[in-house]
Amino acid sequence: MGAMGEMKDGASAANAIETVDLEMTYRSGRVDVPAVQGVNLTVRHGEFIAIMGPSGCGKSTLLHLLGGLLQPTAGSILIDGTDISKLSDAERTAVRRRKIGYVFQRFNLFPTLTAKGNIELAKKIHGNGVSNPNGVGSIFEMLGLKGKFNFRPSELSGGEQQRVAIARAVINRPAIILADEPTGSLDSRNSRTVLRMLRDLNKKLGQTIVMITHDSEAASTANRVVEMKDGRILTPTCGYSYEPELERVN
Repeated sequence: MGAMGEMKDGASAANAIETVDLEMTYRSGRVDVPAVQGVNLTVRHGEFIAIMGPSGCGKSTLLHLLGGLLQPTAGSILIDGTDISKLSDAERTAVRRRKIGYVFQRFNLFPTLTAKGNIELAKKIHGNGVSNPNGVGSIFEMLGLKGKFNFRPSELSGGEQQRVAIARAVINRPAIILADEPTGSLDSRNSRTVLRMLRDLNKKLGQTIVMITHDSEAASTANRVVEMKDGRILTPTCGYSYEPELERVN
């Protein structure tokens, strides 16, 4: 098979993500600054994992590598068995559109569009994904946004905006959701609501989620916690293991 469909020897079909000796080094003037060092990480389909660590530990860089936004200095990143580290920018973009949904700390909603408009735009951009069979309405109902179709972001609370952002990320049922400090801009009440919604997506839809956070309460929502420091994984596995009851999301 070609690069886009290549399964690396030893890669398991049970794994949504697998990294092998992953390295990322930035150049600052004449100095090399290592951000990710020798990371070996496996995420199974249907897992909800939290990558936890202090600011500057490399967790954001790792998330961007997993999403194909950065090209690693060394090592491999397998998404559903495809080594995206060996793909061109255009090929990585294609994998990203088909396989990955993002939830950002700052929502990144289009202010002139309604909640429904933001979701429909995502459906058009990622039209090669697998749409939710019940459409936008069922996702909105599941996320507690029923009746908010025609509200613009400025008319929604911070928690509601983040839930719209989550709906936008999952509407085409990507294989993986990458969440970048999804509660970082929210108060404690809205944070708990958003975390509960992510947990529901994981449990009810079998959605694979990788979330980075510095907050231990947020991390406790996940099935497994991966701790990072100085670009390295300290504890590959802690917490408990979860076996999804539903079929994995493709």
